Amino acid sequence: MKDKSEIMLADSIEPLLEVRNLHMQFPIRRGAFRRTVGFVKAVNNVSFHIRQGETLSLVGESGCGKTTTGRCIVRVYEPTSGQILYKAEEQEPIDLAKLDNRNLRPFRRQIRMIFQDPFSSLNPRLSILQIVGESLKVNRVASGSDLEDRVASLLKRVGLRPEYIRRYPHAFSGGERQRIGIARALALNPRLIVADEAVSALDVSVQAQILNLLQDLQEELNLTYLFIAHDLSVVEHISHRVAVMYVGKIVELATTEDLFTNPLHPYTEALLSAVPKPDPRLRNKGVRIRLEGEVADPSNPPSGCYFQPRCPYAEDRCRHEEPAVREIEPDRWVACHFAEELNLRGFEAIGQSMKR
Repeated sequence: MKDKSEIMLADSIEPLLEVRNLHMQFPIRRGAFRRTVGFVKAVNNVSFHIRQGETLSLVGESGCGKTTTGRCIVRVYEPTSGQILYKAEEQEPIDLAKLDNRNLRPFRRQIRMIFQDPFSSLNPRLSILQIVGESLKVNRVASGSDLEDRVASLLKRVGLRPEYIRRYPHAFSGGERQRIGIARALALNPRLIVADEAVSALDVSVQAQILNLLQDLQEELNLTYLFIAHDLSVVEHISHRVAVMYVGKIVELATTEDLFTNPLHPYTEALLSAVPKPDPRLRNKGVRIRLEGEVADPSNPPSGCYFQPRCPYAEDRCRHEEPAVREIEPDRWVACHFAEELNLRGFEAIGQSMKR
């Protein structure tokens, strides 16, 4: 894997993908005539960029909007508003949010997705040759014996035996199925891959194998990842930068090292305190931040800061004034009125307090 500082210090690299003020709302319909009575703001004014060869992780609790963000980028969903600027080779950035299905087709080859569940994401009626080779046939890249050779080569690249191409998904374990999903994503030589909880459904030992495979492929093929996850220990291992989401908004974005050692948002601090410690002597000891209350309703969010009903540091200003996302220092963004004043504990500090 490329050294994290190598990409992070390369500020001159033009972003491969830039998301600006992205909104995705789903209507709430009720009654016999299915009238719209409100909207769920699943993604609410989200902005970030990803550089070529970088891994940016989106993290947060279930329902925070991270998967919806990823699906907007690959245009499974049509965004309500905002821009998704993609830098194609030797072209000016293209706003994918404005393209219709016909004009999106060449970009679908360059932006692919790895799905969360390796069991439901593969059609049990199709062989591996049909699953992995489908996009090659649809895009008229290969057919016949050439198609078989390409699929066999893809299986070998992801660590599976080429002779498996005639088998069906039921014959494979969860980790092997996810490798098939990765081979399918690689079939058209993409530049950007959206990995939606790509290892969350796998055993821990298998997770490590898949993460190592993704890193090797990134180094070999110069891939760029948007890695969607909720497990911060996995995120720390694979990411160059991390964006923390809460109720459809990004509340903090920083390099992995900065975010884990010096969080600036109280929600990030709470997430870090929940990361399991591998040392059994530290189990059930030390500091664990337990947030009170429930996650805000995205269809009826609270006034001011969305996190203020659960924030242990909230003041009156937080209840009335929504914090803007501010760049505290280069490539370090946070949405908190008191980010410079709070002395929050990072992962290492929490671990040290546990050892006392």
